[in-house]
This record gives sequence, structure tokens and C-alpha cells, in this order.
Amino acid sequence: METSIPKISTVLKTLLRADFTTQWRNRRAVVLTLIVPVVILALWKVFVEKMGGPFVLSNSITIGLVATGLMGYSNSIARDRDKGIFQRLRVAPLPSWTIMGSRIIVQIVMILLITTFVFIIGKQYDGITLTPLAYVLTYFTALVGGVVYLSIGQMIVGRIQNPETVNSASRFIYFIFIMSGMLGEMYINEVGKTIHDIIVWSPYGTVKTILAAGMEPAKWNNNASMALLATLGYTVVCTTLGIKWFKWNTK
Repeated sequence: METSIPKISTVLKTLLRADFTTQWRNRRAVVLTLIVPVVILALWKVFVEKMGGPFVLSNSITIGLVATGLMGYSNSIARDRDKGIFQRLRVAPLPSWTIMGSRIIVQIVMILLITTFVFIIGKQYDGITLTPLAYVLTYFTALVGGVVYLSIGQMIVGRIQNPETVNSASRFIYFIFIMSGMLGEMYINEVGKTIHDIIVWSPYGTVKTILAAGMEPAKWNNNASMALLATLGYTVVCTTLGIKWFKWNTK
């Protein structure tokens, strides 16, 4: 008796349903991911007049993207791998890419949700509004920025097998990105130009740059284009290493 192989669309739909259900069951973590950028948005209201709405919004969204890619994605992958979920899924007659593809789609939805949430709070609380084109471009740059952090998360979980170590490493890198990113630009005189330039061209800095430029399309310049290319470069490198190092089990 021949075994029928399900269609890719059916497989992906089933995986997405399961992954979204899991995400819903872990909604406390989702709420925390949404709260962090909103808290920054509220605390930085004083900077709206001094440094502009795009500066505050771009930093808030970037912080949310870092949390999603480094904290959410990498830890969920490490946890499921440790439980043997991936090993069981690979026994089923389905392509390996659909397993990870489903997870990434869920994270992309999270990226769009974070961006939308920040836009709503930014308008209601801080009075920050953008043009229709700016909203569209910001969603695009948020997706690009979110993917680079997903690729970094993939690299972490690919290189490190133990889920507890993945959690510790992702938290440490998250802390470094957030602290250096938020403080580096505001205190350039204190950190020095060299350190400031390193921060600006780090993944945090390039993502924040393209987000801020997307919010003001008329001010998109060569620096923003170079930041976009750097972001895409980080994504390619981290994705390549993450796929190369990744193991479906902890053995």
C-alpha cells in the first residue's frame, strides 16, 4: 500500500496552526515583548521635541525587534529541539524547510504586530504621526530589521546546543545591543567617535537608521542606503552560519 505524501500547502498550514497555537499559549511572553518597546516609548516622550518622533519610534521598534529575534525565536527553537519536537517532525513526510519556515512566519507576524502597536501608542500617547508612505516604508524596514535579528537568533541556537546556555547568551547579547544602542547615540561625547561609529554600524544601529529614514522618506540618503545594505549583509552572514551550524537534536 502506497503512502500518500501531503501537499506542501497542507503541511505548512498545519504547522502554522500548531505554531500559532503555541504562541497563543505563551501569550504572557508575547505581552512582555510588546510592553518593553511601549515602556521605552513612554519614557522617551521628553525626547520627541528634542530629537524628533522618528528617533523615539525607531528606537522603540528596534528594541522590540531585538527581543523578538534574540529572546523569542532562539529560545523557542532551543526549547523545542531539546524536547525532541524537531526530531519527531523530521520523521514525518514533510520538507525540513517547512518546519523552520512556519516558525519564521509566526515571528514575522510578531514583527508586524510590534510595529503596529508602537505606531498606535506613539500616536495616542506621544502624538507622533507619519505620512502614509512613511508608514509603508517603516513596515518594510521593520521586516528587514526583524529578519536580521531572527538570523542572529538562528546563529546563536545553531552554535549553542544547550537551551539554558542559549537563553543566557541571547539575554547577554540583548543587553549589549540595547544598552550600547540606546546610550551610544545620545552620549556621543562621552563614548567617543570611534565607539559611536561602531554602534551606528552594528546591527542595532543600522536597523535604527533604516527605520528612522523610512519614517521620513524625504530624508532617505546615502547613509540610509548603506545601512540597508549592511543590514542585509548581516542577515546573509548570520543566516548562512546559523543554517550551517544548526542541528535538529542535541546529541
